[in-house]
Amino acid sequence: MPTLEEQIDIKASGDAVWNQLHQVEDYPRFVEGCRDARREGTTGVHLDVDTHGTAHGIDADTQDLRPQSTMTWRTTDGSHLRGSVSLLPIDSDHTRVQVRMEYDPHEAHSAFGGPKGFAQSSAIERMVREDLHQFKDLVESHPTK
Repeated sequence: MPTLEEQIDIKASGDAVWNQLHQVEDYPRFVEGCRDARREGTTGVHLDVDTHGTAHGIDADTQDLRPQSTMTWRTTDGSHLRGSVSLLPIDSDHTRVQVRMEYDPHEAHSAFGGPKGFAQSSAIERMVREDLHQFKDLVESHPTK
């Protein structure tokens, strides 16, 4: 199963980044194709997404493995995706966000469409990289409380 790893440095404290990461209702502001997001129960998340003109839902389970440091997630239906988001402090005002994602290319293509093979992997990498930049912009545009 391919593994994707991306990271970005954000000019914000780890607490500010962690708090924003857990604001599920804001996911449409930085996750490509996400139209709505909401919590379901204590660990569940539901995303309504639009990919290539097709709307569908994605359910996932999240878990804080190391509070204020690492959150893991996995889809609970449809394509089997899983990953983690880790926060690494650089200093008191800067945090490195590291994303790791594992996915089955065939299942990802079936669920989301788009290109197959190497082109699909490149498209997924590009999408995650763009989502991270959008997340950075969102966090840095809100002053730490």
